[in-house]
Amino acid sequence: MKQYLLLTTLFLSSLAFAQTPEEGLRTAWFTQNGTARNMAIGGAMGSLGGDITSNHINPAGIGLFKTSELVFSLGALKNNNEFNYRGTANSNDKGIMKYGAMGIIIGMTNPYKNEAVKSSAFSLSVNQLASYNNRISYKGFNNYSSFSEQYLEELKYDNADTNAALSNYIFGSTLGFRTYLIDTVNDATGKFNGYKSLVPISTGINQDYNALTKGGYHEIALGFATNVRNQWYFGGSLTIPLVSYQRELDYTESDATNNPNNDFAYFNYKESLKSFGVGIGLKLGAIYRTNTSWRLGFAIHTPQFISFKDKIRSSMITNTENFKGVRTESSDALNDFNAGERKYTVTTPYRVIASASYVFNETENTQKQRGFLSADIEFVNYRGARFSRTDENGDAITGYYKKLNNTVKDIYKGNVNFKIGGELKFNPVAIRLGAAYYGSPYNDDNINASRMVVSGGVGYRNKGLFIDLTISQTVINDAQFPYRLSPEFKANTYATQTGDVRNVMLTVGFKL
Repeated sequence: MKQYLLLTTLFLSSLAFAQTPEEGLRTAWFTQNGTARNMAIGGAMGSLGGDITSNHINPAGIGLFKTSELVFSLGALKNNNEFNYRGTANSNDKGIMKYGAMGIIIGMTNPYKNEAVKSSAFSLSVNQLASYNNRISYKGFNNYSSFSEQYLEELKYDNADTNAALSNYIFGSTLGFRTYLIDTVNDATGKFNGYKSLVPISTGINQDYNALTKGGYHEIALGFATNVRNQWYFGGSLTIPLVSYQRELDYTESDATNNPNNDFAYFNYKESLKSFGVGIGLKLGAIYRTNTSWRLGFAIHTPQFISFKDKIRSSMITNTENFKGVRTESSDALNDFNAGERKYTVTTPYRVIASASYVFNETENTQKQRGFLSADIEFVNYRGARFSRTDENGDAITGYYKKLNNTVKDIYKGNVNFKIGGELKFNPVAIRLGAAYYGSPYNDDNINASRMVVSGGVGYRNKGLFIDLTISQTVINDAQFPYRLSPEFKANTYATQTGDVRNVMLTVGFKL
């Protein structure tokens, strides 16, 4: 964890604003989304195939198609959040519309019966891998640490003089310094000797964190798969990730004593962040159908390379009572009313998926199949997320990203996800159930983090039309940090997050 000292405190003056490791986790730790059928069986689609979601999990699965179909998926979710911050319970919720896997599959049989390649299929699809639409809100009493202390670290470890404090950190410490939340410290001779926060931590402060987030992690996939002797299926998909993320943050600390003579009443920090990224990646897979009813699958998702452009605006209001009264400052006023910008690339972690399915009454005629059981195990190397520069700000930026990447390796780890599901057919109706477990990405065992999904759904297939409906519930355990401090300075405080996400997904498809 020592690398966090370098990340959170060495904010170089050439940087417009700093990044956090959580930005890499946003494109790695999410539950499976797709068609209603895929969600109903817990996302255990790796060896099963026959669904357009395969294009985003194991593209070999589209090789089972010998005809063409058009698919649409639309749904809704509701986040029910429960937070406990330093002994104070908080709750909020947020509901939104979403979509799942949709697109077109074109299947073609080989007219030459003696050839090894029996059929091939193309697919163009889009899927919303993750939704960022949420409300993170909690508050509590704290007599241990303050948001303002990250500014003290920023200035101290950059050896910033007062001129630097006035101008070089316009999205962070400069706002605090100009509003007198951060003040200078002088030695016995009156010479400048560092900085101090005016927040009366020892007597306690009330902290209030509110963030509204929007956006999503979307993926366009162009896939191709081939069927060799109706036994081996090989496939690959070229993926284009599209990531949009917005956060409106409103954070306040206020004096818990209401003492009018301690030079601090409150400060309020506001931040508006907009981020957009586009990239490229590759997914490869194979499925083997045994002579019995078993199917075995393997897939690998190479890292995606996503180029981001971020824009940020921030402002601060501080009331130091009899010291300097109410002062305000904003990044706009210090940056010619322009948002701060940064450009960088995120390399996402790789994934490896091994899977197996058992099909009841396995036959080429899917109408005669009676159902299946399917299971996937997925390894995700969360600590493999990497940041790199795409601008031309010199070696200092390169050094910063090196430290950031070392921090990612320190605080995250690789972990496994388990998925299992099944279907029973009563033509033309099918009933489905599924479950999934997503392990913690954090290297700190004290952080309780996981995702547990249970799901169920029904499907109707008849005369080239299919309609699937699924309801799922994801039980959440996570941690939310209002700010990060160097662990060599103070232990970080965070809100424990529980609650659930409820999903409804409807998929309609047509045979062409």
